[in-house]
Amino acid sequence: MDQSIVALIAAIVGEDGYSTSKARTYTYGFDASIYRGQPDIVVQPRTTEQVSELMKVANENLIPVVPRGGGTGLCGSAVPIKGGMVLDMSRMDGVERISVADLLCVVQPGVVYDDLNKALAPYGFFFPPTPGSGEACQIGGMVALNASGMRAIKYGATRDYVLGMTFVKANGEIVQAGTGTLKDSSGYQLARLMVASEGTLGVITEVILKISPKPKSSAMALAAFPGPEQAGEFVAALIAEPLIPSSLELMDSVSINAVNQALGGPLPDCQALCMVEVDGDPMIVDKELAVVKEVAERQGATTVETTHDKVQMAAWSKSRQAVMTSLSSLRPGHSSVSLADDMVLPVSRIPEAVKAYQAIAERNGVTVATYGHAADGNLHTKMLIDPRSEEQWLAAEKAVREIFQATIELGGSVSGEHGVGMSKAPDFILERRSALSTMVEIKKALDPNNILNPGKLHQWEEDGLLGPLRYPCDPKSVE
Repeated sequence: MDQSIVALIAAIVGEDGYSTSKARTYTYGFDASIYRGQPDIVVQPRTTEQVSELMKVANENLIPVVPRGGGTGLCGSAVPIKGGMVLDMSRMDGVERISVADLLCVVQPGVVYDDLNKALAPYGFFFPPTPGSGEACQIGGMVALNASGMRAIKYGATRDYVLGMTFVKANGEIVQAGTGTLKDSSGYQLARLMVASEGTLGVITEVILKISPKPKSSAMALAAFPGPEQAGEFVAALIAEPLIPSSLELMDSVSINAVNQALGGPLPDCQALCMVEVDGDPMIVDKELAVVKEVAERQGATTVETTHDKVQMAAWSKSRQAVMTSLSSLRPGHSSVSLADDMVLPVSRIPEAVKAYQAIAERNGVTVATYGHAADGNLHTKMLIDPRSEEQWLAAEKAVREIFQATIELGGSVSGEHGVGMSKAPDFILERRSALSTMVEIKKALDPNNILNPGKLHQWEEDGLLGPLRYPCDPKSVE
């Protein structure tokens, strides 16, 4: 990067607010996805005004800018594939205001999810979306990806809690969108437009979030099934009861075996299981837990365990959250990679989807673990491959494209909570074909020089999803 531009940036954030060191910029070339990039500079602003001045410099000099939170994204949204500037928002980490009477809090984008809930806990409130990376992911990234997690079925996703925000446009203009009220019908919902925009439309510098009272009680059930289809049918049957649990997680045999091998057997030995949590008033919790047990047994569960014990509940939840990291224990020299990892379907189509994914994995000769937040239709699939093998990468890519296609044919979408980034871009483009021209128009209006996170979402330029991999192989070189 030209030293005159570096000098302008230094004047804005100070000498300790940026780095052009190769060692430092290298570490910002990755998120938790399969991709890599190399920024020219990493900048850590502390205020909205600094972000505004940085965007003016970037826009005038046509420098690509990639906003970055905790780097926990699984789709490559924070990978700087065009070089340029990574805006590390982690220093903007203040919880500026908590107002229980107004049911809201005001936070900066670098606040870590778990830290926000620690700040809310003394008031008896919480911010519910519960992403799996809650100990590291940041609020700005959650908003930019519309993150959620295990409790979305009852409590919703991040978008359902965004009341307003401050963001900075590509030209440095500061925009205050939304309100600090629970209702708002005043014109275009610009704050909602920024949700799930993945840093392509502006840089989020402050967020007004709705908060919820913490439930007084909770309990869990662990139901084992003879197969994933029966588990999927249980999910649909429970929702139709009707009963809306606070979470309902599904795991197939590959996921169960991996966790049991890695963690010493905390889960029942079965072909599929569902982990159900209910919460609320203690009397309601007891009644709903009994209904969960009855429906599971009616749907063919081989065993059903229930508990109110917080330690046991935490152990079960930890087992479910350990799927991704545990998969590599199944085959030495193989790694769990995030490719088709975040499909969402109508809940009633879950049994068909699980069956289809299994058939696709077998047909393509890849190992696939299927698990996820089944009560809201959000399934994850992780593939276990040798990342040094070009042939396995190509087989995995073929399986991924078939999984996404099956999802769309079943009335679903390629992304439920992780965003699109790069790994879902080819199929996102196919799925949202009729909306692409409108997206292009919005992008052009807010970022005419295309400096904000270029190459992502509808701008993906690769033929397929195997772009700049972080692994030491080039699958496209295979004839």
